[in-house]
Amino acid sequence: MQRSALLDAARALLSEGGTDALTFPALAQRTGLARSSVYEYFRSRGAVVEELCAVDFPVWAAEVEVAMAEAESPEEKIEAYVRRQLALVGDGRHRAVVAISAGELDAGAREKIRAAHGGLVAMVVEALAALGHDQPRLAAMLLQGVVDAAVRRIELGAAESPEEITEAAVSMALSGVRS
Repeated sequence: MQRSALLDAARALLSEGGTDALTFPALAQRTGLARSSVYEYFRSRGAVVEELCAVDFPVWAAEVEVAMAEAESPEEKIEAYVRRQLALVGDGRHRAVVAISAGELDAGAREKIRAAHGGLVAMVVEALAALGHDQPRLAAMLLQGVVDAAVRRIELGAAESPEEITEAAVSMALSGVRS
């Protein structure tokens, strides 16, 4: 129960203030625990990040997977892949991981994030292969680059609305995978 409260507090701190806001004193204050108690659950900020990724990323990946499963054609699966990821940008858990990825992380935390993203990219490889791509894995990684750029644009509070950014990303993705 305390671990869950600490993760909730970490998400909120990261979402509100980025990696600089994620400190053990702030976690203690948010949860009402003594600072020394936070160290009983996590040895470092990197350990908090690793746990957030381990807990949150499978939930997002499952949401993307469900959206893709509901689509019928390879193009619809790719559209669902892009749209669902961009819809998750507003989720506080996603904002926390975006803040984390921008900060200084230890090698273990970076590897967990990289592995989680690799699993996400793997979901779209089959749809790209069905469209006849010679290198569907490479195409999937480039497609994820479009998604990542759109995520950053939305997170920055760009002049365009999230809906406009999503539509542009979907259009670019579908145009790119068809050619």
